[in-house]
Amino acid sequence: MRIAHYIVVALACITTANAFAADDIQSDAASEPLKITIMKYFDEARNRLSTSTGSSTYNFDEKELDTLPEGEFTPLNEVILQAPGVAQDSYGQLHVRGEHADIQYRINGIIIPEGITGFGQTLDTHFADKIDFMTGALPAQYGYRTAGVVNITTKSGAVEDGGRSSIMAGGAQTFEGNQEFYGSKGPLTYYFTGSYDQNDRGIEPPTASARAIHDYTQQDKEFGYMSYAPNTENRLNFIFGNSTNRFQIPNNPGQTQTYTETGVPAFDSATLNEEQFEHNIYAIAALQGVIGDKTDYQFALYSRDSTVLFKPDPLGDLFFNGIAARVDQESFTNGLQNDFSYHLDNSHTIRTGWSASYEQAKSDTNSTVFPLAQCDVSNNCIGPTETIIDNHNKNATLLGYYLQDEWQALDKLTINYGARFDYYNAYISDNQISPRIGAIYALTPTTKLHTGYARYFTPPPTELIAPVTISAFQNTTGAPPSSGSSPVRPEKDNYFDAGVIQKVGNHLTLGADAYYKQARNLLDEGQFGSALIFAPFNYEKGYAEGIEFTGDYQSGAFSSYANLALSRAMGKNVTSGQYNFGQDELDYIATHYVHLDHDQTYTGSAGAAYTYQTVKYSTDVIYGSGLRSGFANTTHLAFYDQVNAAAEHTFDLGTAGPLDARLSVLNLFDRVYEIRDGSGIGVFAPQYGPRRTFFVSLSKPF
Repeated sequence: MRIAHYIVVALACITTANAFAADDIQSDAASEPLKITIMKYFDEARNRLSTSTGSSTYNFDEKELDTLPEGEFTPLNEVILQAPGVAQDSYGQLHVRGEHADIQYRINGIIIPEGITGFGQTLDTHFADKIDFMTGALPAQYGYRTAGVVNITTKSGAVEDGGRSSIMAGGAQTFEGNQEFYGSKGPLTYYFTGSYDQNDRGIEPPTASARAIHDYTQQDKEFGYMSYAPNTENRLNFIFGNSTNRFQIPNNPGQTQTYTETGVPAFDSATLNEEQFEHNIYAIAALQGVIGDKTDYQFALYSRDSTVLFKPDPLGDLFFNGIAARVDQESFTNGLQNDFSYHLDNSHTIRTGWSASYEQAKSDTNSTVFPLAQCDVSNNCIGPTETIIDNHNKNATLLGYYLQDEWQALDKLTINYGARFDYYNAYISDNQISPRIGAIYALTPTTKLHTGYARYFTPPPTELIAPVTISAFQNTTGAPPSSGSSPVRPEKDNYFDAGVIQKVGNHLTLGADAYYKQARNLLDEGQFGSALIFAPFNYEKGYAEGIEFTGDYQSGAFSSYANLALSRAMGKNVTSGQYNFGQDELDYIATHYVHLDHDQTYTGSAGAAYTYQTVKYSTDVIYGSGLRSGFANTTHLAFYDQVNAAAEHTFDLGTAGPLDARLSVLNLFDRVYEIRDGSGIGVFAPQYGPRRTFFVSLSKPF
């Protein structure tokens, strides 16, 4: 049924495209420059639909992506990790300014509905022509996920026909391949890419060893973009993507069983066989156009299907955790997004739009447990076990509308003000009107100030909410730590941001940015079971505050950047999903502000690239003072740093054309560090950062 749905969307795109065919642009050689001009014209019109006034922005273009040690093989989360204020976590998670996830992804300005978060990347860096990362006090058009907005501008085939074949191989039995095709025919341009990855270090293992146990992964990603522009007033875009990720869950040898069974030998934790399967597929159809010389618009329909299946070790999970739960979660979302921009006069640009989505979320859990009546005080149990089926379905509706005005108040002062209305209906119903205002002031030709205020409304991720029928697990080894089960609520914030950007000479740019967030029903997430699926919960109140420093230097063949962020994120009194917590933790958090588990006081990143003769050398580094750990997050892990490096050279193969070759090394100094130690709120197991690993990559255009 899901596949049929995407076929219908595709046929609708083709039918609409054919309706424009009467005004086709001729595809002879003389029309090629005109075609490129038209595509750029539509791209600029699309960009006019959005503004970043008052927020903090960070950009990666294709050249900057290529300077990363792994180049376009760099996973998207590791690209964003180079932006200021972004801290890494296990399973590829990112935390922006003390937030847990809460990142919105867009492709060409269109929201990609979020899927069930596991630890596989859905989006691939290969198809990115440019990546814009925005945070802070966002304009009114941005809602729902507001810690950071990642907008990916895709590559296209407007400039030339051709493609590129790339491979990367190296340590941890790594082999990755990517194939790109792009080109145009008449008013149609297209870009397609597919990637495959396999290695023996799919996720962060719970041991410091260079060789993880039971950590094999296979991942593939496909992406396509087609654009049909028959005239200078309309363009139809079609985007589709797929990711399929298979993971073994790495083992930690030498663990002690929590439960034993009479007559059954002890279980070796190094032989556990847990697996997780993740699948995401999405499709977008968008009609973009201009009306006269003042109005730009885009109508977009989108759809996404997301599935995560966790398969436990039936016996091992039962012995070590007291429960072996097969967890099957699925989320199917349909939605629309409409945006308009009207250039009223030289001082005002009015922007408005609305979005709506409908999600069907399903959670099926099949759990094997021991009845407590069959276990003695030493947790030695006598069969038979008990099977508990706990299935839930829920539908969720999200609606949003915004109206804003970008006002050129003075030659040096731009103000963007407006508001949005959001409505959420799932486990509860809630809504909010959220005023926003941001300003940029050019104090001098080399100094720019920005400031902003935003009221935020952040609904919980419905696809992650897997209710537990607590009564079904009472008097079994799978009973939750406590019995509270209040529903998860949307978070509501007051957010303040201010910063300065200073140009020093012709090559150096410096920046500083400070922020403060006051939160009610603060949302957080944790891994409360062996399935690597995160469950949301609320703190009654909380706050986040910090300051970021950035620097960028560009001069000829040399470029470099550095970022340092200081942050604190706190919450008090758990008010939903209480059954995931022990009563002692709940009592402590009820009367104390505690650090959020992803809070990291100091976070840094830096990088440099230099081309000497025909070889380009590059390096980057990430630094963290350690995520939280211990009872109620009262301690933190040790600081860490990881340095990566690469050297790249292009060989001239004569009539066969150029060949790009790159040698990369991750964790150059083989620094052993823990990202998590298995303690802290919502942390299930230890995870270690990567050990030193070498890769060789080859890339050939055609």
